[in-house]
This record gives sequence, structure tokens and C-alpha cells, in this order.
Amino acid sequence: MQIPFSKPLIDESVIREVNDSLVNTGWLTSGPKVLELEKEIKHFTGVNVAVCVNSWTSGAMLVLRWFGIGPGDEVIVPAYTYAATSLCAMNLGATVVMVDVCDDFCLDPEKLADAITPKTKAIIPVDIGGWMADYDAILKIVNSPEIKNRFTPKGKLQENLGRILVLSDAAHSIGASYKERKSGTCADATVFSFHSVKNITTGEGGVVCLNLPTTFDPEESYKYLKALSLNGQTKSAFEKNQPGAWRYDIIDQGLKANMPDICAAVGLAQIRRYENVLLPERKRIFEFYQKAFSDQPWAIIPILQNDLGSVSSAHLFMLRIMNCSESDRDEIIRRISEKGVGVNVHYIPLPMLSLFRNLGYKLENYPNTHQLYKGEITLPLYNGLTEKEMERVVEVVKDSVNKVIQAKAT
Repeated sequence: MQIPFSKPLIDESVIREVNDSLVNTGWLTSGPKVLELEKEIKHFTGVNVAVCVNSWTSGAMLVLRWFGIGPGDEVIVPAYTYAATSLCAMNLGATVVMVDVCDDFCLDPEKLADAITPKTKAIIPVDIGGWMADYDAILKIVNSPEIKNRFTPKGKLQENLGRILVLSDAAHSIGASYKERKSGTCADATVFSFHSVKNITTGEGGVVCLNLPTTFDPEESYKYLKALSLNGQTKSAFEKNQPGAWRYDIIDQGLKANMPDICAAVGLAQIRRYENVLLPERKRIFEFYQKAFSDQPWAIIPILQNDLGSVSSAHLFMLRIMNCSESDRDEIIRRISEKGVGVNVHYIPLPMLSLFRNLGYKLENYPNTHQLYKGEITLPLYNGLTEKEMERVVEVVKDSVNKVIQAKAT
């Protein structure tokens, strides 16, 4: 039995929605499907601004660019994340400052204050695996008088906010909640990913959500971000295509980051069933694994929820092996893979990657990041995974881990 690590959900509802774009609307790039998906996202999350984009990375760049972040500015990120969390800032000329993480893989608020300087313009916490970062602790820091007094604004938006921007990397957390507040509503701005392996997919894509103070006008912010995602153009091709609507303006040096309708169609078919069908199924798989590994003394099992009203989106099941070296973990993965089960590691810490290592980031400055990474194995978790397949995953993982442990003991 071959079990892939991940598999996108492509069913009849997706095919019908995509076919509607191809046959009925006659529109492939940004158009009515994108607008409909934005409306669904707003309804699902409770935010008042949602802008579809062609990737998480471009969405995060869009927010940082809109907020006026560039050369000479600093952006704080956790050392335990995917490279895009840093690249979105680096691509705009900003300097990335890394901090260590807690045992839940999320940015450590206790390390945050010491990393903030007068150059800090944004913090990007990461909701890793679907578990949300500690936003109350982060916002308490950025709103403290001491930290706000260090903030040196550039431009009207930064002056309006009056403090460091908190931009949530919610690539994994659509449908999650933090203390009973939905992902999308816990930071100033949130960017979700709809990449092929995510809980909801558009193939490639994402969405920017805003949750800013009332001093920001939602309609004005939406229009400006939409324009900024289209090279600064005030009308999409669909809008210009309407009779007599050809005239447009370029209002800023924008990006080309818009989502095509053909991609939005896939996401539309999925988000309509996400809360009642797809997300509960992912949580059942997560709970199956929790129970299945609860009898293993070496297993450090991720949590799905806590007593404070925080609930994971069950994007990843990030199993950890207690007292595991990196070489032992790699041997475990080799054995699992030989038996036809796809697993992964989330993530190689940023300071271990050549780009960041060559820029001077040192892994020893992030000890907990390294410790978590050494024993982490991510198991298959996706809609359509059968109970028989889950049982096989558990059997293979248990057998592989126990054999490596036994070999070390002899």
C-alpha cells in the first residue's frame, strides 16, 4: 500500500465549479469567481477586508509594501518556519531579525521584546501546523508604552497605526481559533495560503485579510490593496472589459499578485464545505493519530485544542520523537519511506539553510528551534485519507521508531 504524504481534494464539486469558469463565465483571470471567494472568506473569518492573491508570499509582500516597509526597516520572524516568512520582507529590501520558538513551535513572546529596535516595523508570527501563535502576548508587547515609544513611523499608514504591525503568517491556520477568536481576526493583517497542500486549495494562491483599528477605512484599504496587487492599476481586466469601462489609472508601484478565476473556482468549491465537512474530517484524522500514539513512551503528541478556546485547524500532525538525534530521525524516515508511507519534516530551521547561514544567522542562537527540529516527523493528514490508510501509517511509524530505538540500545 502506497500512501502519499499529501493529496489535494479534487472531487465533483471542484470539477463543476472549474467547469463553470471554463464554459459559462468565459473568464479565467481575476473576475467574478475571485470576488465570490473573497466574499466567502469574509463571511467565514469575520474580517471586513479580504483580497485574493496568487500566493502567500506575494500576499505578505503586498501587506508589507502597503505599510511602507522597505530598506532600512527590520521585520521579526521565528527561526522555525518556511523560508517565505522571511523572503517576503527580504524581497522588499528589509532586514529579517529571527527569534526562537516555544515548545508549540510558535514564536516565543519572551524573546520578542529584546529583538525589537527603533527600526522594527513588523512582526510575523507563524501559526505552525494549524496551531496559532500567542497573539495576546505579542500584542501586549507591541502596545506597551516602552515599545510604542521606540517605534519611528514612516508614512501615513504607520502613523495611523502608531506601532509595529503584527502580520500573521496563517498559511496553516484557516479554520483555527485562538482563545475563541477565529484566525484572521487576531492580528492587524493575516495572510492565508491556498497552496496545493493546504486545507483549502486554489492550486497556488492565498488571501490577505485585514483586522485594523477603526481609524482605517475598510473600503479604501480594500480598493488600494486590490490595485496594488494589479501593478497599481485601479481596475482589473474583468472590470475594464465591461462596456465603456476601459479607462484606468496607475496609482502606485504595485506588484502582479492577483489570483485567477480558474484558481478561485477550486477554492470556492472547498470553502463552502470546509466548516461542516472538510475541517471536521481533518480533526478526526488528527484525533485518530493522537489516540494511536498515546501508548508510545517516546511520542510527543501535538494538541488539537486547549482549555482557553484555542483549536488547531489540523493542517499538520507534527509528531515528535523524544530524545531523538537528527540522524536517528532521518533513519526513522528512511525506514518509513521504504514501506511506502510518505512523511515530511516541518521545517528545516531557517539558519540551517544556505541563504540565511551565508547571511550570518547562526543556529546556536535558536536552541529550542534546533531541539524541536531534530525529532520532528510530519504524518499524512488530508481529506480522503481512509481509516485503513491511517492504521497503516501508525503501524509503519511505530515499527520504524521502535526498531531504531532498539538498535541504539544494543
